[in-house]
Amino acid sequence: MKPLRAAALAAAPGVAAAGVGLWAWRSGGSAGAAAPAARVVMPNRRAVASSVLATGVVRPRVGAEVRVGSQVSGIVEELNVTVGSHVQQDEVLARIDSRGIAARRAQALAQVAVIEQDVARARVEKSRVERLVERQLVAASVVEDRKLDLAGAEARLEKSRRDAAVIDTDLTYTVIRAPITGTVASVTTQKGETVAASFTAPTFVTIIGDDALQLVALVDETDIGAVALGNPVTFTVEAYPAEEFAGRVERIAPRGTIISGVVNYEVMVAIAPGATRLKPDMTANIRIGTAESEALVIPNEAIQRDGPDRFVFVEEGGKPVRRDVTIGARQGGQTEVRRGLSATDRVLVTAAATESTP
Repeated sequence: MKPLRAAALAAAPGVAAAGVGLWAWRSGGSAGAAAPAARVVMPNRRAVASSVLATGVVRPRVGAEVRVGSQVSGIVEELNVTVGSHVQQDEVLARIDSRGIAARRAQALAQVAVIEQDVARARVEKSRVERLVERQLVAASVVEDRKLDLAGAEARLEKSRRDAAVIDTDLTYTVIRAPITGTVASVTTQKGETVAASFTAPTFVTIIGDDALQLVALVDETDIGAVALGNPVTFTVEAYPAEEFAGRVERIAPRGTIISGVVNYEVMVAIAPGATRLKPDMTANIRIGTAESEALVIPNEAIQRDGPDRFVFVEEGGKPVRRDVTIGARQGGQTEVRRGLSATDRVLVTAAATESTP
């Protein structure tokens, strides 16, 4: 990619107001030709921001993709998303058939109830034995035995409750929820399929988080020296050519990539929040602001074309005189003039002399 230079024009304080007047002249000295009315403007000195143009692609950041899976085995009973669906954090993506786990939970709760009765019985037996000991009707060792029986029953009760809690946790895993807000990039299962969770959780969907995209620009080696961290970036994508997105340079690759014999450097751009319409792998046309300098600008309609040449008419001694100029970038109805004019020149502007954008 050959180096390209663009510019954005911003009004600077203290710029002299353009003198405007009416002046009539005859084109090229042709006899009897009607003279179009012209106004006279003075070139303005404004700040011109130099830019580097590049192409690039929108990509997800590292870690921006989240693969959501199931921690329990079973049949997919419900699947609520498709590729391209936008989901909110904690939204239900899918449900696994929970009947088996629910039955195990009921069994565990029943076991808890049984052991609770064992604990109650052990407490009653311990109290009865303690009363008999006070009356010296049984040996003291019997009380110790009943205390051990009660402790064992209480331990079994605690274990059964913990077992029930584990099953409760498994029951919550049958509802698959979105861990982040984003867009579904892929779906790898279908309703009715059986998933088997063993050592790794089977992936259901892949979600790309909102505002988790970055722009990767390919900058030519002849331009990379002008690019620095923090440079402002504007870009458009082929899908939305009329919409301009913003960002800033956040990283520059230390090594170049050779593409078709040309060395390019990857420049990573942080995209400004709110660019929700962007999607991964979109192609972008990129403008990286690099520096600012002062330049003369005149209205676009003052520039005229003669083949590849650009020229303007200036007033000298009350007559129009052609002056060849070298122009720069255009924006906001103004054109940068790099050579051929000074700030004191009186430039003629006519409605009939409007040049189309090259």
